[in-house]
Amino acid sequence: MSPDEICYLSARSMAELVRQGELSASELLTIHLDRVATRDGELNAIVALEADRARREAEAVDANSGEIAPLRGVPITVKDSFMIEGGTTTSGAPEYADFTADHDAAAVAALRSAGAIPYGKSNLPIYAGDVQSFNDVFGTTNNPWDLGRSPGGSSGGSAASLAAGFTPLEIGSDIAGSIRNPAAACGVVGHKPSYGIVSGRGQIPGPPGTLTQADIAVVGPMARTVDDCSLALELMVAPDPWMEKAWTVSLPPPRTQEPSSLRVAVWATDDYCAVDPEIEQAIRRVAGDLESAGARVDHEARPDGFDFAKADRTFDQLLGAALSGGWPAAELEEMAAREAQGEVVGGELGIAGATLRHRGWLSANERRLQMRARWADFFRNWDVLLAPISPTVAIPHDHSHPMSDRTIMVAGEQRPYTSQMQWMGLFGVVWLPATAVPIGLHSDGLPMALQVVGPYLEDNTCLAAASLIEGLDGCGFQRPPGW
Repeated sequence: MSPDEICYLSARSMAELVRQGELSASELLTIHLDRVATRDGELNAIVALEADRARREAEAVDANSGEIAPLRGVPITVKDSFMIEGGTTTSGAPEYADFTADHDAAAVAALRSAGAIPYGKSNLPIYAGDVQSFNDVFGTTNNPWDLGRSPGGSSGGSAASLAAGFTPLEIGSDIAGSIRNPAAACGVVGHKPSYGIVSGRGQIPGPPGTLTQADIAVVGPMARTVDDCSLALELMVAPDPWMEKAWTVSLPPPRTQEPSSLRVAVWATDDYCAVDPEIEQAIRRVAGDLESAGARVDHEARPDGFDFAKADRTFDQLLGAALSGGWPAAELEEMAAREAQGEVVGGELGIAGATLRHRGWLSANERRLQMRARWADFFRNWDVLLAPISPTVAIPHDHSHPMSDRTIMVAGEQRPYTSQMQWMGLFGVVWLPATAVPIGLHSDGLPMALQVVGPYLEDNTCLAAASLIEGLDGCGFQRPPGW
């Protein structure tokens, strides 16, 4: 195989080549380093290299030919919000431009212990706080499908790196869609796990050393194949270090891996957040293909008494509360005073609920729990739900501030910028797992995707259904033109 072909193999296939001795870990790493050196210039997905350490680790793999590990010798890049021991981790923030971590983030450590070799950091927005990927430290990452468009965010550098053949595997984080949005924008696969099953330790934000697992926020794998996401999730799932002395995590197997026994609900659009008609049609086409393969499909099934608008408001409140620790106290007090006078305060991500009092949070959390109960009932009758990720495909770059003043175009209609997050927040706020999988190309040549949503802690059911979809005609990863 040529270096170009090797760079687009799955992580599992790369590990097998190293295991069989057909390619050394050092050779595999060099192929990826060379590709970044020659192809990343205008993309700007990889913002820092740990090449020397990676070479030493690759040489150690080659010297220990008897070792068996699922990701043996596989070079990977890592989102720059996750710490890598001895390397810089900036989270796109100028104040951390020279910060060097003294330990690996938990997710990085999990993949490294399975044989992966982290060799570079991928770009993101400052503090992972946008659905685009630009910052004052490293600049803007472009979409390999169209350099004038965003790769999504906040794991935009991760998704662009996968699509460009710089890595077969990435680690993303998702509080408002930061795995699913860039996966959709770049035509790769991403899995947002059930809340709490993958440790979030070792990220910025919060500041280095933070022990809090932020509400809604999860850490999960991104790849070009569902199988690689499944493998990485299996390696990353573990109890938080607070609980590891007594707790273990064992996810149930998928409910089914056969389309003939799969029960599929479809929510392809909604008046509250209507999607581009081509995306809606693509989701319905996928559902039709599954039905033709024997699946039971229903386009009208919804949780009893469920209200999208109410769920979105609850998401905004809990998201803002989760992010409020990053706002100075004086600013929060000023915003609260303005809101008390009836003013709608605009600004950046999470501002809608940033001033929420604790009693307000308790009320929002109770609404969340009521919604979780409705979803649990719903998934007694259905295995998965197919839904949009964003109402549109990858958007043109727009770095204007404040974020709340930005807009997007959806099928010729101008919409609020934050509408990109509504379909993702709908399931994130209730902690459900969701797998983003590509489902073909829009008429403008950009990738389209859907999210496969499943019951809490039944991530393997989402992934199994996503694997079936990946195998349908026109679905799954496609290399961007020119790459």
